[in-house]
Amino acid sequence: MVAIYNAAIPGGMATADTQPAKVTDRQKWFAGHEPERRPIWVVENDGRITGWVSLSTFYDRPAWDPTVELSVYVHPDHRRKGTGRSLVAHAIAHAPALGIATILVFVFSHNLPSLDLLEARGFARWGLLPGVAHMPEGRRDVVILGLEVDTAHKRASRSAPA
Repeated sequence: MVAIYNAAIPGGMATADTQPAKVTDRQKWFAGHEPERRPIWVVENDGRITGWVSLSTFYDRPAWDPTVELSVYVHPDHRRKGTGRSLVAHAIAHAPALGIATILVFVFSHNLPSLDLLEARGFARWGLLPGVAHMPEGRRDVVILGLEVDTAHKRASRSAPA
């Protein structure tokens, strides 16, 4: 998982990290994910992880508990093959059982593939943080996308075959 995350750093599209992470750097992040509340799901192909999605605590206050931040990363060799789409759909489908009402995603405004993927899954643009990411290439805008899970879940249930 860390290798997939690190593969996203050089392109400057998917993470505000500018240096590769080590597994030890990510241990606190991993520890903050519990399967029954804040899971991480992976996709494996031939015994290798090719993508992952996580639901992380958005803000550590009781009133924010039903709101999570979604992150999704796909190995470069498996992008644009449906892996990210299936991971996001899986997270949305399982959110109600986890007590999640709202999913937020923070995406660089120039990351059009991720914006397209998320908007196709029902996420809407809820905000813009202009120039907040100070990247080596220059300042970057961040788009906040949101999804009300109950609404998305009801919409999916209505469109499912009877």
